Amino acid sequence: MSGAGDPTPRLADRGRTRLLSRSLRTPVTVLEWSGKIIAATTLVFMFVALFVNVVLRYTTGSGIPWAYEIHAVLLPWMVAGGIVIAAARGQNISISLLPDMTGPQVRRAILVMVNLIILVIAVSVLWSSQPILKASQFQRLSTLGIKQIWGYASLVYAFAAMAVIAALDVAQGLIGPAPEAQDPAKTSLS
Repeated sequence: MSGAGDPTPRLADRGRTRLLSRSLRTPVTVLEWSGKIIAATTLVFMFVALFVNVVLRYTTGSGIPWAYEIHAVLLPWMVAGGIVIAAARGQNISISLLPDMTGPQVRRAILVMVNLIILVIAVSVLWSSQPILKASQFQRLSTLGIKQIWGYASLVYAFAAMAVIAALDVAQGLIGPAPEAQDPAKTSLS
C-alpha cells in the first residue's frame, strides 16, 4: 500500500499523461504524412506534365492542351499539403519572443490561447468559404472539363487539418508538461 508521502500515484499519473499526450500526437502525425503525400504527388505530377509538355512543344510543335490548366487544380493542393506539414510540425510562421521570455506556466497559457485563436480562425474560414465552394461546383476548366471544386477542396483540407491540429495542441497544452523555451539556433530556418 502506498502511504501519504509515497510518490507512486504521481508517477502513475505522469505515465497516463504521457500516454495520453502521445495518443494526441498520432492524428497530427497522420495529418503530417497526408500533407507530405499530397505535396510530393502534386509536385511530381505538375513537374512531369510541364516537362512532357515542353518536350512535346519543341519536338512536335504542339504540346498537351491540359498542361496549361492542371496547375489550377494541383497547385492549391500542393500549397495545402505544405500548410498541413508546417502546422503539424509547429513550423509555421510565428513570433515566439513573448513565450520565450516567460516562465513555463505563462508560456503554456500563451500557446493554448494562440492555438484557440488558430482554431477559431480555421473554423471561421471553413464556415465562410461555403458559398465559394458551392459556386465552384458549377465552374469547369475549359480544356480539362474538371469542376473547380476539386481545386477549392484543398481549402477544406488545409483549414480542417489546421483546426484539428490546433484543437489537439490545445488539449496537449492543457494536459501535457509545460513547453520549454525554443532555442533560436535550433529552430531558425535561415
